[in-house]
This record gives sequence, structure tokens and C-alpha cells, in this order.
Amino acid sequence: MPVSPARAAAFDILTRVERENSYASELLHSAAYANLSKADHALTTELVMGVLRWRSRLDEEIAAESSQPISKLDLEVLLALRLAVYQLRYLDRVPAAAALNESVELVKRARKRSATGFVNAVLRKLSANLPFDKGVITESTEAHRGDTSQSLARAWAHPKWLVERWVRAYGLEVAQKICERDQSAPATTIRLRTTTAARELTQQGISLLPGALLSSARRVQAGDVTKTRAFREGRVVIQDEASQLVAALVGTGEEGRRILDCCAAPGGKTLAIADQNVDAEITAVELHPHRARLMRKLLLDQRVDIIVADARALPTTQPFDRVLADVPCSGTGTLARHPEIKWRLKLDDLSELHQRQVAILRSAIEQLAPGGRLVYSTCSLETEENEDVVCEVLTENETIRVIDCREELKKLKASGALSWPDPVSLARGPYLRTIPAVHPCDGFFAAILKK
Repeated sequence: MPVSPARAAAFDILTRVERENSYASELLHSAAYANLSKADHALTTELVMGVLRWRSRLDEEIAAESSQPISKLDLEVLLALRLAVYQLRYLDRVPAAAALNESVELVKRARKRSATGFVNAVLRKLSANLPFDKGVITESTEAHRGDTSQSLARAWAHPKWLVERWVRAYGLEVAQKICERDQSAPATTIRLRTTTAARELTQQGISLLPGALLSSARRVQAGDVTKTRAFREGRVVIQDEASQLVAALVGTGEEGRRILDCCAAPGGKTLAIADQNVDAEITAVELHPHRARLMRKLLLDQRVDIIVADARALPTTQPFDRVLADVPCSGTGTLARHPEIKWRLKLDDLSELHQRQVAILRSAIEQLAPGGRLVYSTCSLETEENEDVVCEVLTENETIRVIDCREELKKLKASGALSWPDPVSLARGPYLRTIPAVHPCDGFFAAILKK
């Protein structure tokens, strides 16, 4: 029997995520899968993101019924099993027979016919033990039984070392909220670039809710905003509200005539800065040429000079009034969108990232004019990438001081740009610190520095 388009696409995407370190969200929205029907694309997304979110729980079940260690299985065989087990355990509208039979066919499609008997045997054992409440996730009650990092990690399918860090940094209750939030699909949030964009979307059948943090944001309640003319023509952009807020902290006004975004791709923050500083000279730096080309398409109608360069050795000569250093990071504040990160990231990576981030921040400070403002930001929850980077650089540079982010948030509230009722709750000490589930957005950190 042929494999359904949705399951074939999900299998191929998961293969590329594992073999090429690709990001599932980018593949799901790539041209390769644009011709899937709406229903097939929805199922593909559910399968891909579900397998990535619950991978350790799926592997645990497979290991319990497998005659071979999981580490010895061919990738194609393991992915076919994960897809089937996810459907058996979490999707109440998928018949068990369909999940089983199509996963066997996926193994054949991948030219692993010798493994079909093994896959069939494992899945028949698992399907015989289906839970009574198929499709109902009960991990939250299990997490409460032990109230430890280990029980949280197992229940919510996260690496134990990562959960242990969050428990130490934020407490057990918040760590559980983060884990829960990571396992669900985040809302689509947009930024309005024109005064008529919201009305235009509504007329095209998109149901919108007000933004939770910013007056320029809207949450998409129903409808596919990417199919609208307003999206195609750039009058609205998809952007998490915490990301929008970081761009807002860069500021506006006469004191920001020259602005630098030194780690600019994919360009959402650059575009937001350009929109709020229409008369400024803006320079955007990106390390990779292909990403710089994509940025040029996004920023086609903006006066932005895009440079391909390493942010640790910026080629600019004149100082800038405003600088954004939104540095490459672990991305642990965005695991709901990018669940593959939690399986790739290793503890040792944080030290390497820290060194790179320190080098970028040092370089960015050198570009800052006296009296200028620099925003250092990440989408990480990890101290090594955030406070530790800022503290290390400040101890070696007496010309730089931290501006209390709480005061800047209060100013945004007074101006009407910030709609969140309690600005101070978005900060941790003098820094911006949003936390998934605690706040209605991704996890971001930002420090505002002044020379």
C-alpha cells in the first residue's frame, strides 16, 4: 500500500532534521511541501513536531518492546517506529492499523525491507497495550509524583541536565511550566506594519486577538495568515512578541541616527527597528551569504545596508548611536518552536557559546558612539549566555554601564507601545527576562548598555 503524503513528508523531514541538523519549522514551510493539501500539511506538522517534542518518551516505549538496543537501529527504522508510536499514543483520530501499516511501508520505502518484520512485531506489541484514554496526555500528573528534576524530565520529555538547570535557576514550579509549554504548539503572533493591516486581515478571514505584550502585535486566533495578501506583500510579519520587544528596546528618536544590527539574520528585528526609525541610517551584518540574500528580500523596501561579515570583526569605521547584538545562542527559550534543539544541545556547548558571545559583545561595544545605547539579547534561558556574558565584558570595560531595563519598560508602557499591565514583571534585576509559560511569549534575555 502507498504511504500517505503526510506521513511520507513527516518521515523525510525528520530524516533531514537528524542527518543534516536542519530545523523542522523551516522545512515545514519550505517550497518542497507547499503543494501538500491543507489537511496533509496539518498532519505532517503534527507528526514532525510531536515526534520531536516527545522523542525520549517514544524511545522509552520502543526500547521496552524491542529485541535490539535503540542505539543499534538504523535511523530510518527508528524514525518509522517513533512516528507510529506517536500516533498510537497521542493522536486519537488515527486508527492504530493505519499507524502500524504505514510505518511498515515507510521502512520499505527507505529500502530497509529486512527490518519490516522487526518493525511490525514491535508495533503490534505496543498497539496491544494502548492506554484507555488514547490521545489524552497524562504526563503532568506523573510529574507531580516525584517532584524532582528527573521526574519532570521524564514526564515532559526533556534532557535531565537541562531541567536540573532550570530548577536551580527558576525553581521547580517554573521549571515545570517551562517544560509543559515546550510540549505545546505556540500561538502565531504577528507585528502590524501599517495602520490598516489588522482590518485587512480580518476582511480576509483571519481572526485576531490583541497582542499580550505590545500594542503593535496581534495573536492569530484562526486562519492562515501566510495565505493572505497582507502577509505576502509584507504589511504584516510573523514575529514572537518577546522578539518584538527586544527591537523596541533599541529605541527611536533623534539620538538614534546611525543604527547597527550586528547579527541580523533572519531580519525580523532589523525590519522592526527600520519601521520605528524611518529616517535612520541602518547597517545590518550577517555572517552567512545565503542568509544575507534572504534578508535582502525581506528588507527590499527598507533603507538598510546589508554587509556579509563576522560580528566578532566588524568592518565598519564610523561609530553608531544604537547597536543591537542579538547573538547566536542555544535557543532554549524557543523549544516550543524548535524542539530538536533540546536533543542536540550539550552542556559543553554553553561554554563555547559564551566565548563567542563575549567576543561579539566586545566587538559591538567598539562600534558604539559615546552616549550611545547597545542592546545585548538572546533567546536563551541559560545564565552563561546572558548575565555572565554581560558581567564579564563590563568588568573589563569601565566606559560601559547597565541601564535598568525596568525603567525602559515603564517608558514603553507610558508611551502606549507596551500593553502588558506589569512592566516590572518582565524583568529580572536590571535585565529583560521573559520565560515561556510565565509570560505569553518565547524566553528572551536583554541587557541595555550605555557608553
